[in-house]
Amino acid sequence: MNVSDSSPYRYLLFYKPYNVLCQFTDDSPTAAQRQTLKDYIPIPGVYPVGRLDQDSEGLLLLTNHGQLQHRLSDPKFRHPRTYWVQVERIPDAAAIRQLQQGVVIQGYKTRPAQVVLLTQAPDLPPRDPPVRFRKTVPTAWLAITLTEGRNRQVRRMTAAVGFPTLRLVRSQIGNLSLTGLQPGEWRDLTPSELRYLKSL
Repeated sequence: MNVSDSSPYRYLLFYKPYNVLCQFTDDSPTAAQRQTLKDYIPIPGVYPVGRLDQDSEGLLLLTNHGQLQHRLSDPKFRHPRTYWVQVERIPDAAAIRQLQQGVVIQGYKTRPAQVVLLTQAPDLPPRDPPVRFRKTVPTAWLAITLTEGRNRQVRRMTAAVGFPTLRLVRSQIGNLSLTGLQPGEWRDLTPSELRYLKSL
């Protein structure tokens, strides 16, 4: 492992698959059908920093370091998070500019964001189950970097400008990335990643 045995803290990166709850327990009546983090991560006492919806995929940071977890989760610190977003149809320059400047969702205007229309799809494993496409409607991929994390924000932002989200994958938290991980895999942070995390 990359963490010293003398440290009481663990810091994990996990590639959350589609349709997995971002929690370790599920008390709903359908609990038998829903996977949780417990199905993938055998480390006791760690908790996610922030959340990913059940129908979203990608990078999740977990730790048992409560102070760091609180600091990284607090919106006032504005830590950047980057998402690869597959949308229905191809956004025009006006829609991208609107996303960059901020859009109103649920009576709130989002903070300015970095938004780039990707020239090709990111190299991702196929989703299980696959995304449902309309054969007559093209799709496109955006890279969106936010410094806030409201509930279902990316989906609501793209819908607000007329381009519904089909697939959503968080690719980065600051300079931490999915590189080297497949869906369902986790690892400890490297010493350099941990230094970065503590510098935030």
